[in-house]
Amino acid sequence: MNCPACGKALREMTAGDVKVDVCDGGCGGVWFDNFELQKVDEQHESAGEVLLDIGRDQGAAVDHAARKNCPKCDGQVMMRHFAGVKKEVEVDECPACGGFWLDFGELATIRTQFASEEEKAKATEAYFADVFGDEFDKMRAESDATLKKARRIAHLFRFACPSYYIPGDQEWGAF
Repeated sequence: MNCPACGKALREMTAGDVKVDVCDGGCGGVWFDNFELQKVDEQHESAGEVLLDIGRDQGAAVDHAARKNCPKCDGQVMMRHFAGVKKEVEVDECPACGGFWLDFGELATIRTQFASEEEKAKATEAYFADVFGDEFDKMRAESDATLKKARRIAHLFRFACPSYYIPGDQEWGAF
């Protein structure tokens, strides 16, 4: 595989139980196959420390604004998005294979954002509450009102129709 940023051949490297492809001696980027990034993205995951010191050529020309092709999927353009709710790091993700390309330094920044998955989940929940809180409250109120109406109607039918007319598991009845 070749580096999607600078074109140099990627070298396989082992970090704990994860095998990644790195651009050692080139731009210093790292390719993570699907589900590999989550094994090294937190500070307490010591396996990821090895990936912070990849050899890099300071003269390697990388256009960070350019769209990158997946090094694994032939001709597949990767999507660029933020790696977390703090919006500090933009990563490239392949929509076909689910792999991630991180440019030099991005893994180090990701590892400093949250100490644990629980902290990350709380930050995500707080972010969604900030952005969509009013919408969620409105939907919840509408849902509660609809549920109350449905219960009232069901309560009325309970007295209007004897139980043997209500469909269900019984072998007898009108329905």
